Amino acid sequence: MLQLDKQIRIGVTGYGNLGRGVLKALKQNSDMQLVALFTRRPPESLNIDDPTISVLPLTEVDKYQDKIDVMILCGGSARDLPEQGPFLAQMFNTVDSFDTHAKIPDYFAAVDKVAQANQKTSIISVGWDPGLFSLMRMISSAILPEGNTYTFWGKGVSQGHSDAIRRVEGVLGGIQYTIPAEDAIARVRAGENPILSTGEKHKRECFVVPKEGADLAKIEKDIKTMPNYFADYKTTVHFISEAELKANHANMPHGGLVIHSGKTGSGNQQTMEFSLQLSSNPEFTSSVLIAYARAAYRLNREGQVGAKTVLDIAPSYLSPKSPSQLQKELL
Repeated sequence: MLQLDKQIRIGVTGYGNLGRGVLKALKQNSDMQLVALFTRRPPESLNIDDPTISVLPLTEVDKYQDKIDVMILCGGSARDLPEQGPFLAQMFNTVDSFDTHAKIPDYFAAVDKVAQANQKTSIISVGWDPGLFSLMRMISSAILPEGNTYTFWGKGVSQGHSDAIRRVEGVLGGIQYTIPAEDAIARVRAGENPILSTGEKHKRECFVVPKEGADLAKIEKDIKTMPNYFADYKTTVHFISEAELKANHANMPHGGLVIHSGKTGSGNQQTMEFSLQLSSNPEFTSSVLIAYARAAYRLNREGQVGAKTVLDIAPSYLSPKSPSQLQKELL
């Protein structure tokens, strides 16, 4: 593994919850420096307390190809990343958190095509799910092939689903909570290996601020029938005021479980479990993005180009420590 000999120069596109989290996470990683933040909004409209941060229009991003080692993409998966991912992978090594599970293969192919052509390295779908949970699902099923893997999310705020409902016509603001079924978790932990439908594992609860005069029935229908996000779940939509949204739904907790239940040898029951409890979903996701930005930089310097996922990357590439340090301290 190629070691770092200088600070990694980071660019960031987007300044929503995820972008703000990335800027905070960069301050905790001394081997990285922020070069610039790029936005589609007027740069002067962003409320950034740090005057040392360069805020630039996204239209000027091409001028920074030689000044940025890795670009961290903080746009939404519904509309931003499908366009921005392949576009920016032409010019930069990139890391993003594309999280529409059903569309990941197509998105991977689109990014891989341009990254390969331009000798760039792009790590897609980085975060905790997809991301760390994906890694745990793979490891557990490889170790216990005779078994079943179950993923439970929440209770917490899903950034991707919240972004999706805010894109619905007539919606001013909103947030979505994913809530796991406790009885289903208990059955899995007990080793029952149940067959659970999507609706049996979770429900989704949406709190929506409608625009003045909006058709509430249409908003509710558009949310509940949205493919890949809500159509397969029991979904409840609550209409609230903007003041209530700010007062009661400002925090963004989340978390979840990956449980793999299987048997070994003469039928011994074995259970593997990985869990996360997050006070701030976007800040944790941002921290994962930062670690994989380090990996993208190293991989590119080694000549490993094209699109990658967390399943393709050795864990040591995430750490600022050398292989010898990791062997001494963690093995």
